[in-house]
Amino acid sequence: MIGIDLGSRSVKIVQMDYKTITRCELYDTIGFYRRYASAEKGVLSLDLTRLGFVEQRVVATGYGKVTLQVAGADTIPEIQAHVNGAVFQSGINDFTLLDIGGQDTKVIKVREGRAVDFMTNDRCAASSGRYLENMAAVLGLGLEELSACSEEPVELNTTCAIFGETEIIARIVEGHSLQSLAAGVNYSLYRRFAAMLKQMASETIILSGGCALNTGLQRIIARETGAPVLSLPEPQLNGAVGCCVWGLSHI
Repeated sequence: MIGIDLGSRSVKIVQMDYKTITRCELYDTIGFYRRYASAEKGVLSLDLTRLGFVEQRVVATGYGKVTLQVAGADTIPEIQAHVNGAVFQSGINDFTLLDIGGQDTKVIKVREGRAVDFMTNDRCAASSGRYLENMAAVLGLGLEELSACSEEPVELNTTCAIFGETEIIARIVEGHSLQSLAAGVNYSLYRRFAAMLKQMASETIILSGGCALNTGLQRIIARETGAPVLSLPEPQLNGAVGCCVWGLSHI
């Protein structure tokens, strides 16, 4: 079984044999489309054998399926794919899933292994991984360095991922440390989805998406909500894993 998550920033492909992940790959979206895909009349053709995948059943989801269907593949909604993946990877059936992707954020309330409610913010890059990338570049830090910071955050009020650069520069001039500024960036991202987390509240919060690798953000969420915060073993691949899980249960 092959699962594909066509993300706005990256394409994730997972191959599973029963309940075991046997291979997983992550590609830059633009580069992937240029090298391995072709489209005709809104249908995306993928030659997965060129990537070394054995030809078999494919299930797809993700940002890319909004405009393109994958030839020969079943498609399922993103919410369903991410819930399936999170339940499979965590072994937990009741939780709130926080998925922070490259360009959007999804908060999903899960009960008995199914989504019962969800909220998304896909209108502004300030609520996504793109915001962290931009702010890290302004601070001259790598994402790993940025993600280590959670203490004594500097208050940042600008909600725009672009104009936030001006505020960061102003705070640097004021003499704040890079660690406090980085913590401020992480806390600022938390504030963008805090209301959604409160509305979709559960006893446990599970993180997926690239921002699940941000340990500083994880500590901030735990501190502010008082709930245990868990990161999935393969947070960036969760949607593709969920596609495989769905496919294996619908043979």
